[in-house]
Amino acid sequence: MSDVEWIVADYPSTSTMPAPAGLAAVSRAVVSAAADVVTTVQRAVVGQANIRTARDNAWDATLADRARNQARADLTREVAELIKLSRTY
Repeated sequence: MSDVEWIVADYPSTSTMPAPAGLAAVSRAVVSAAADVVTTVQRAVVGQANIRTARDNAWDATLADRARNQARADLTREVAELIKLSRTY
């Protein structure tokens, strides 16, 4: 048998942990209110139908990727054609 003493510390549960500091709670409330104001102003200025969403941004990024890939493929074809033509002379 060993003579080792195991010391186990109590881990505080979430119910006994202190609430966030007042400054943090106030900061979250201010940021939340500011976000609501910005969203309301955006809707008033551009209209509900013109509000950008994450889906709109993702679709635009997909279209930009496709356009870049197409431009790269076109350029690769043109360079290959130029190399082919330069070897025939």
